[in-house]
Amino acid sequence: MSSSPPPIHEQVRVWGPESTQRLSLEESLAYCHALATGHYENFSVMSALVPRALRDDFAAVYAFCRWADDLGDEMGSPDESLRLLAWWREELEACFSGVPMHPVMMALADTVTRHDLPREPFEDLIDAFEQDQRVTRYETWDQLIDYCRRSANPVGRLVLMLFGEPREDEFLLPSDAICTGLQLVNHWQDVGRDLLDRDRCYIPREMINVDDFDARLLECAGLGFCSDHAFLEASRGIVASCIRRTEPFFIEGASLIPLLGDEARPVVRLFRDGGLHVMNLIGHWNYETILHRPRLSAVTKFGLISRAWLGARMARRKGGRG
Repeated sequence: MSSSPPPIHEQVRVWGPESTQRLSLEESLAYCHALATGHYENFSVMSALVPRALRDDFAAVYAFCRWADDLGDEMGSPDESLRLLAWWREELEACFSGVPMHPVMMALADTVTRHDLPREPFEDLIDAFEQDQRVTRYETWDQLIDYCRRSANPVGRLVLMLFGEPREDEFLLPSDAICTGLQLVNHWQDVGRDLLDRDRCYIPREMINVDDFDARLLECAGLGFCSDHAFLEASRGIVASCIRRTEPFFIEGASLIPLLGDEARPVVRLFRDGGLHVMNLIGHWNYETILHRPRLSAVTKFGLISRAWLGARMARRKGGRG
């Protein structure tokens, strides 16, 4: 099992704005692979389904996202996060200008050139993480979906581009639906932790029908149990409502899978099936994500990977696009 990478604070000391160290492309790729295999994820971007020829590219894209996400979430101060995300945007500029300096950007520059990746998805991701520093509550569902458009959908589009899939709405829009669904599931999985650790709540206020929701949630999450039974019951209903509004995104995204080539199909199916499985797991926990964070076990992940692989093989035998 891969060891976890150092906390982002330590990495910033080594590879942050003041760093003058430079790594070779080979060393930079090794660093990205270490990041990609060292973090717990619901659905690992570096699963066995990723073709060997694309593993360096997947690692580079993941490492970019991991750094941006951690700079937004783990620095302990919105002002510090904004400062470092502005620096990360400058590093991205250097990457696309052909003079990468950070090891992640060194690896990413090679991937960008090889696959002709546009800058916009990377900029959208940084923009979303900057928004997290300024916006901690959402009034409406539509505002939350707009956030997902920049915080999640770019990743799916980049994955399709790495596989060489057509850059057309027929492919991109259902991919966006799957990614939005995955982002929403992640929010509903982390309701208690988001408020406790980051003072964020992604449940739109228009869906909250409970007085003093934030204060009561904070009390329960902090204690690890909820003696406020009326609030616990109400919170279950709110999370269940969020899940019901999320499921259609996965249904919409299903249209993408039969369109994909043999390499992309199992990877995309794994993400979609994994999202649906976590939704079911939240239901199994009686929607109590103010107290618990359901996690996929290693056995469950293996089963999802196996089914995605077998499903792709069956689609190929039935004449799916190669």
